[in-house]
Amino acid sequence: MKHQLDRRLSFASTRRWSVASTGSAHHDWCHYHADSKGDPDHLLSPLDGTFDSISLPTISDVNCSFSPGTITESAVEFEEDDHAESASTTTLGRAVTHVSKPPDLAMIAPCPVGSPLLDFYIPAFSEFSDRTNRRALVAHFCESLSHLIVFREESGNPFRELVLPLTATSSPVMNAIYALSSAHMEYRGVTNQEQSMFFHGQAIQGLAALIDQKAKTAENRNELLAAIMLLVYYEVLVQRGRSNLVDGHLKGAMTIMNSYPTATDATGIFLERAFRFYDVIAALSFGTAPLSQAPGKGCLHPFPPTGAPVMSSLSSVDTLLGMATSLWPIIHRLSKLSSDKTDLESACRDGQPSSMIAVLKTEFETNSQAIERALESWQPYLPPGFNPDDPPSPETEERRHDTETAERSRLHSIFNNAMAYRHSAFVYLYHTIYGYPRSHSSVQTHAHTALWHCLQTCSHAGPMGALLWPLFVASCEAVTDQDRNLARDAFALVEKRQGMINIKWAWDIVQEVWRLADAMDSEGETGGAAGDTGPGSGSSSAQLVGLGGFPVAGALSTPDLWRRVSKQMGISIVFG
Repeated sequence: MKHQLDRRLSFASTRRWSVASTGSAHHDWCHYHADSKGDPDHLLSPLDGTFDSISLPTISDVNCSFSPGTITESAVEFEEDDHAESASTTTLGRAVTHVSKPPDLAMIAPCPVGSPLLDFYIPAFSEFSDRTNRRALVAHFCESLSHLIVFREESGNPFRELVLPLTATSSPVMNAIYALSSAHMEYRGVTNQEQSMFFHGQAIQGLAALIDQKAKTAENRNELLAAIMLLVYYEVLVQRGRSNLVDGHLKGAMTIMNSYPTATDATGIFLERAFRFYDVIAALSFGTAPLSQAPGKGCLHPFPPTGAPVMSSLSSVDTLLGMATSLWPIIHRLSKLSSDKTDLESACRDGQPSSMIAVLKTEFETNSQAIERALESWQPYLPPGFNPDDPPSPETEERRHDTETAERSRLHSIFNNAMAYRHSAFVYLYHTIYGYPRSHSSVQTHAHTALWHCLQTCSHAGPMGALLWPLFVASCEAVTDQDRNLARDAFALVEKRQGMINIKWAWDIVQEVWRLADAMDSEGETGGAAGDTGPGSGSSSAQLVGLGGFPVAGALSTPDLWRRVSKQMGISIVFG
């Protein structure tokens, strides 16, 4: 049926111009009867029919043979196909029909011309804004920035798939994206017509108005969390001023998560995962207790991108935590030890009863030793067929853009990132919590291994997001030229890839720590050793030693050297 319809349409012009009678086969189509005048009632005009430009044949489909016999056969064939459809038309076709236009024009099928408006393309991201500079900010967020802060996106970037759609109904989320993208571009030397501080102010005002609505729906919850999360990224990653607003943002987010129903949608789960990550990182950075409760062992599972296949080489990789998903509950408990240690110090300094000090000390020792054992036994879940001991080869470097090679390099980076977290956690536990001096073999061994894994993460050119904390902790304790060169190379590669100001600040602090540590060593001092003076030393330490079992005599020492340097430089840094 479709074939017959196509044939009717393709011969539509032929029917209007031909003599349909079998007796008119001798009519010559190539001859134009300019002087012929027939009865108007028997004339067929092209205007009598409908015109369908889509069904017209192309020039290559038109038979250029103009012999009378060929044309007559075509006309007769068309009339036979159309006979069953309209008997009256066939009868009328046997009458005399005049050609109303020159045959040479009649034989050329009209070629439909596309609208000239098709030559104009709609600008990319025009659905977000009609301003060119703002569309450029959205493009930077989608095409550059969003790729720098995730480990996994084989089926789509979660910031594009889950967060960006919220901008359709939420101006605070939109302004927060503008602020984050603009600040990231400003740090890289790209100026914009509107500064990031303007968008930041607009996002804060819109967020306050959104909170006042008090509509406890899933959509409202996701808009609030998305706006706050983007503002946290702004404060942590690219803000030129001090990041003292991060703690307030995190507290607000935790209040929202506790006030609203538990998230069951992908967007809500992803946003909660992002906040819990920064909650722990902020606790490690500030030396405070995390706001959220540590997840139980085996309760935290990798969060895949939307639409990711169930069976994948990246199935054990979390979007935000990488292969450190099962390590994160341990890191969460580790981040609380600094607060527990501070409580113990305060109890000793304030002369609290010995029974209370004993309880606090027992709790502190029990938790720290359990964390140490957990770190010793932890290993990442490796994807099938992945060998972490497979070193990069020249072939790998040449074929870096090959799909299989790129995926393998990505897995190597993710694996080394997780291992860097494990060894830097040991450094933090031994030096910051137990108070071992930086020259202690346990501190130096794990610092060297962590730095090696950090550089391997960068060398494989895979994801480098969230690498700053393990890199910074290990770098501050680097003593040898070899370890400091590892730190220097890793910082250079991370800063080049990520282009975020907190990386630059961290590197500035590390260099100043090295300078002061070397000066202290030359004067016979050791940072963080038992000989330090300050809060927690003296009688407090003696009281703790008298209770027995404390890892190191005088472990309640002054704060890490890097915290003193950071305070002197006027920087409050979060290692996200």
